[in-house]
Amino acid sequence: MVYKVNVVFMEDEHGYYVYCPELPGCHSQGDSFEEAKANIKEALDLYLGTMEPEEIAEALNKDILTTTMEVKVA
Repeated sequence: MVYKVNVVFMEDEHGYYVYCPELPGCHSQGDSFEEAKANIKEALDLYLGTMEPEEIAEALNKDILTTTMEVKVA
C-alpha cells in the first residue's frame, strides 16, 4: 500500500533533521538532504510496519499546511 505522509526537513550546521508531524516519535537525520530523505523513508517503513491499516488511515488523515511568516520581536 502507498500512503501520503507529511515530512518536515530542517537544516542546521550539522545537516538535516526530519520528522513526521502525524507520527509521534518518527524522525531521523542526515548529513545531506538526500541522506535525510532516505533515512526518513526507512523510519517510515519501520514505523508504519508496526501499525494496522486502520491505525495508519486514522493517523494520516490530516492535511498539514505550512507557511513562512515574518515576526517582529521587540
